[in-house]
Amino acid sequence: MMIITSPKEMLNYCNSARINRKSIGLVPTMGAFHEGHLSLMRSARVENDLVVTSIFVNPTQFGPKEDFNAYPRDLKSDSKLASQVGVDVIFAPAANGMYPNGYETFVNVERITEKLCGASRPGHFRGVTTVVAKLFNIIRPHKAYFGQKDAQQCVIIKRMTEDLNFDIEIVIMPTIREADGLAMSSRNKYLNAQERQSALVLSKSLSMAQDMIKSGQTNAIDILHNMKQMIEAEPLAKIDYISIVDSETLDDIKEIKANTLIALVVFIGKTRLIDNMIINES
Repeated sequence: MMIITSPKEMLNYCNSARINRKSIGLVPTMGAFHEGHLSLMRSARVENDLVVTSIFVNPTQFGPKEDFNAYPRDLKSDSKLASQVGVDVIFAPAANGMYPNGYETFVNVERITEKLCGASRPGHFRGVTTVVAKLFNIIRPHKAYFGQKDAQQCVIIKRMTEDLNFDIEIVIMPTIREADGLAMSSRNKYLNAQERQSALVLSKSLSMAQDMIKSGQTNAIDILHNMKQMIEAEPLAKIDYISIVDSETLDDIKEIKANTLIALVVFIGKTRLIDNMIINES
């Protein structure tokens, strides 16, 4: 397995692969790998000739009071894990390689970036779409793999890919969870033992919502009310938002229907955790 840090070298490598008619699968990440990341890499390995994983803690998607400096970084461990699941190349650029002096160009998807996480993290998705567009141009993948846990990000990347005519298939893979239901996240490392137990309230509230829907409840307000009550009963939890929206437009809905997204963000102590569920029943 190779590690490439230069955007120009990465571009040349992938151009050569395409000339040789190799299909390229990309798994964009910020590192600190867990089973969620590795599941994307395994799928990419099955479906492509060449698998590239990017590791880049992207400064433009962090707000001034967010955890950019504290975000876990361990290239040695990540490299070992990536090699074990068959990754061919890790692209691990430095910040000044991706954003050199004089950099002034950003990609902004309108409207859907202003909802959900975008409402409480202004500018976050502009950073996400900019870096992903750059990765798409440098690596030129045939397929790019993302996890459903970042549901809004998935919707935005799909919209950007279509609007900007990237000839790339966006593959969305299921959320990977711990045995007790907690969605895997690199930020779970921030949690102490008590917080780790409290964090289960996210998945438990989603399970309760699913049970309500299965029993015939379709009123979104009632479901949101019950979820809020459950989470607020957890002393270490503070709700950022809970929303029930159309899974494509991200517009709020009043009645549960097919392809409804239930998304929530909750602070457990100082750690911001996200989770979601898509209701596929009509």
